[in-house]
Amino acid sequence: MSIPILETCRKRKRRPKLFGLHSFAEPGCPINPTGPFRDNIRIFLKQCAEPEDYCAKGMPLWCTLLVRDKSCVVPLYTIEEGWGNHLVSKRKYHVVIPNDRDWNKPLEDNVLNIHSHLLHGLIHCNGFGHLLCINGIEGGSKYLYGREIMDLWDRICEILKARKISVEDASKKHGMDLRLLHGVAYGHTWFGRWGYKFCRGSYGVSEENYDRAIEILSSQKLDKIIQDFSDREQSRQIKCMVQHYRDLSESQLVTIRDLFKFMLTIKSRSALQKKLVAATAAPSASVQKNSIRISFHKKDNSKEKYLRCKRFTSVIAHMDSRWPAKRLEFAAEVIVDALKQHKSEVGHGGMTRQDLRDAARMHIGDTGLLDYVLKSMNNVIVGCHIVRRGINSARVLEYTIDDVDNPVKDLKLLEATEEIHQKPLPELLPAPAPVPGTDVYNDVVYLYNNTLLNYPESELLELATQAVLDSKHFVKDRPFRDEDDQLLRFFCQVMPGLFDAENMATETSPAGELVMVPLHATVFDLKQAAEKALRDTYCIMDKFVVTEIDNLGEMEDRDVLFGALESGAEILVRGSGIDLDSNLKHEGGADNWIVRCECGARDDDGERMIACDICEVWQHTRCCGIEDSEAVPPLFVCPGCCTSFGPPMTNSPLEFQCSDDLLLDSATMYGMDYEYDNCIGLLQ
Repeated sequence: MSIPILETCRKRKRRPKLFGLHSFAEPGCPINPTGPFRDNIRIFLKQCAEPEDYCAKGMPLWCTLLVRDKSCVVPLYTIEEGWGNHLVSKRKYHVVIPNDRDWNKPLEDNVLNIHSHLLHGLIHCNGFGHLLCINGIEGGSKYLYGREIMDLWDRICEILKARKISVEDASKKHGMDLRLLHGVAYGHTWFGRWGYKFCRGSYGVSEENYDRAIEILSSQKLDKIIQDFSDREQSRQIKCMVQHYRDLSESQLVTIRDLFKFMLTIKSRSALQKKLVAATAAPSASVQKNSIRISFHKKDNSKEKYLRCKRFTSVIAHMDSRWPAKRLEFAAEVIVDALKQHKSEVGHGGMTRQDLRDAARMHIGDTGLLDYVLKSMNNVIVGCHIVRRGINSARVLEYTIDDVDNPVKDLKLLEATEEIHQKPLPELLPAPAPVPGTDVYNDVVYLYNNTLLNYPESELLELATQAVLDSKHFVKDRPFRDEDDQLLRFFCQVMPGLFDAENMATETSPAGELVMVPLHATVFDLKQAAEKALRDTYCIMDKFVVTEIDNLGEMEDRDVLFGALESGAEILVRGSGIDLDSNLKHEGGADNWIVRCECGARDDDGERMIACDICEVWQHTRCCGIEDSEAVPPLFVCPGCCTSFGPPMTNSPLEFQCSDDLLLDSATMYGMDYEYDNCIGLLQ
C-alpha cells in the first residue's frame, strides 16, 4: 500500500517506524510520559511519528504507521494548528485517520473540514479536546470497526494525559439514534463504554432531566407494553417478539431494558456466526447467486418489475404521520429530484442515505420530516420514477432511481395490483408477518420505533424520549493521578480578578495548568514554572509575569515548598502582562452572545437560534415556534419585548401527570409548552 510517509522515508533512505494498531498507546508502548499534555505531545511526535515533507495549508504534520494485519497499514496523522468562552490556546493538535480511499494520497489543505475521516480528534495544548468524528465499517471503512478506532483514540488520550475530551453524539445505526437505544439498553450511550458521561443538553435539558428520562424509558414493563398495544395493529407482532426472546433468554426479561440488552447481545453473536457461515459456504453461495440472477433475468417483465412497488401516495395513506400528506409528497418529490440530478451528472450508482439527505436539506430544513420520508421510500413510485433502497458494496444504505418504462401502461398495471391488495381480507390470504428472531436487528428497529418513538398516547414517554434525543453532548474527564516519582505537581490557575469584567467573564478564566517541580523546589521555582506553563499555553499570556501565589501565605521566594503544599493541590497566581485587547482571546471569537431562552438555555448549545432585534438576546427557533423547515423571519421580536408593546395573549403552562407519583411537566423538562417537531430524527 502506497502511503505518503513511505515515499518520504524512501527519499530520505530511512526505515519508517511501525506500531501495532491494537497495542499502540498501551501503557509504556512505545512511550510512558508523565508530564502535562503540552509536553507529552512533543515527546509523542518526536518518538512515535515521522514528519511529512509537505504541509497542509501551512500546518506541519507527522505520520504514525499502525499495522492491523499483513495487508493493512493505517496512517495516523497528527497536525499542529498554530494559533465559546474559552481562552485561545497557542497550539491545537489534530489526530486524523483519513478514509480508506485516501490512505495513498497526501492530505489536502481542507483536511480539517472533511467529515468522512475514520477518526478526527482535536486536543488543545492545555489538554482539553474534542472527538469530532469517527467512522467505522458502518461509515464506509473496509478495514476498521468503530470500536477499534475508538479504542485507539482512547489509548492515545490516556497516554498523552489529555484532561477532558468532549463529543457530540450523533451516532446512528440502522436508522436508530444510538444515544437513545444504548441509553435505554445500558444506561449510557455508545461512547459511555469509554467513560463519556452527560455534559450538557440542548433546549435546557439538565443532567437530572436526562437521568430521569433514561430511567422512565428503560423501566417500562414488557407486560404493560403488550397491554398498551393490545388495541393496535402492532399488538400481535410485539407480543410474539417479546415471547420469542423471553424463551431464548436464560434470565427473566421484565423491562424494555432487559429486552434490548439481551437482543443487542445475541445480535453480536449472530453477526459473528453469519460471517463464519459465509466464509465456509462461499463457493456454493456464488453458484446460487448466479442461478438466482439467471432466473430473475428470465422473468424480467413488467408484472415482475412492479410486483413489489407501491405508489408513495398509497404508502403514506396507511401511515400514522404527524405531517400532512402534502408535506410528505413534497419531500418525496425533492428527494426524487436530487436522485435524478445525481444520475444525470454521474450516470451510474445511487446516493448514500447521508448524501441524499444533505442534498434534500438544501430545500427542506425539517430533518425529522426528511428522515421519516426516507425511511418510507423503498420500492415506491413517485411520479414516473421508481425509488429503491439497498445496501451497496461498502455496506452503506443507498438509494437508486429508475424511470417507469411505459408510464401509461405500467402505472395502470400498478393501479390494478394495488386494487387487488386493497380488497377485504376474507377474499385474500393474510400476508405472513415477519418471523421474530429471523433478523435480530430488524426486531430491534421495530421495537425501537414503536416503544420509544411512537408509544401510543403517552405524553410522559414522549417528553422522556425528546429529552434523551436533545442530549447530544458528552464528556470524558480524566481524573488527576499523582505519579510515584520525585516531583511535586500543582494546578496553577490565574486569579479571576485579573480579567477585566467588561472584556471577559469570571467563569472564563483558564482552567488550572499542570506544572511540575522537584521536591526541593522553592517558591521562586514554582513561580517560574507557572509562568512558563501559562506563556506556553495561552496567546494572551505571552508576556505574563507571576508575582504572587495566594496559597503560600507569608512564604518568601527562597523558601522550600516541600511540606507547605500537598502534591496535586490547586494554586492561584497573580501577576501582570495579560493582553486583554488581543484578538486571540476567545475561541469563539470577539462576539459576546447573550443566550436566554425560555427552555432554560443560557449558552450556545449548537441548536438553531434567532436573536431578538430589540434586546439582541438569542433564543432557540424551535422554542419560538419556528420550524426547521421555515426560514428565519427578517424581523423577530421576543415575547419579553412584545410585552412592552402589549399584553401577552396566553400564559398557561401545560402539565403532564402520570400514575405512581411520577410527575413531569414541560416547564420542568423544557421550560415551556411547544409542539415537539424534532422528536424523531432517524439517520443512517
